[in-house]
Amino acid sequence: MYGPKVKHLDLSYNSIETLKGLEKFGRLEELILDNNKLGDSVTFPFLPYLRTLSLNNNQITNLELLMDKILERLPSLTYLSLLSNKACPNELSDIDKDDSDYQRYRYFVLYKLKNLRFLDSRRVSPRERLEAGKRGEFMRVRRPRDVTDSHLTEHITQPARPLPLDLSLLGKHKGAYGKCHYKYTGKHSEGNRFIVNSDL
Repeated sequence: MYGPKVKHLDLSYNSIETLKGLEKFGRLEELILDNNKLGDSVTFPFLPYLRTLSLNNNQITNLELLMDKILERLPSLTYLSLLSNKACPNELSDIDKDDSDYQRYRYFVLYKLKNLRFLDSRRVSPRERLEAGKRGEFMRVRRPRDVTDSHLTEHITQPARPLPLDLSLLGKHKGAYGKCHYKYTGKHSEGNRFIVNSDL
């Protein structure tokens, strides 16, 4: 009865796993789905007027799949928020991520969804949109191939060969000895432990 009239719908904190029945709300302009259990299998009905979508704190991990669904089903979207999902690399929700990871995520989303004016909690700047047009295509997250691929399963199912009992059958090995200085190249600081005077 109310579906065709509703323009703003907030379904936060409902443990929702599917959006079945949402197709009856064809005039929606704003949809809030924060703090639910929506995952990568979520499907959106065609909502031509939807401008705002908030999916904070759900279980979305595959960003590229979500972008493709939004492009196909939500053509008018201008505001999107994905904070506290694995698909959104953010220092607050994942200690292994930093600002550069989050910026790469923004470039990729803006490259895919060219009509966005707000992403998460920040307005999209003209400079950021220009940069996303140049670099966004290369910022997608690469995932390892599924182990169900035929050539991978063949490789996995091969029996392991034991090492030979006579190690001389492996051939002669030439070793190398020398000194080297450890140089830390990681993202996280380990203090002054590895800094030598020549590096200052």
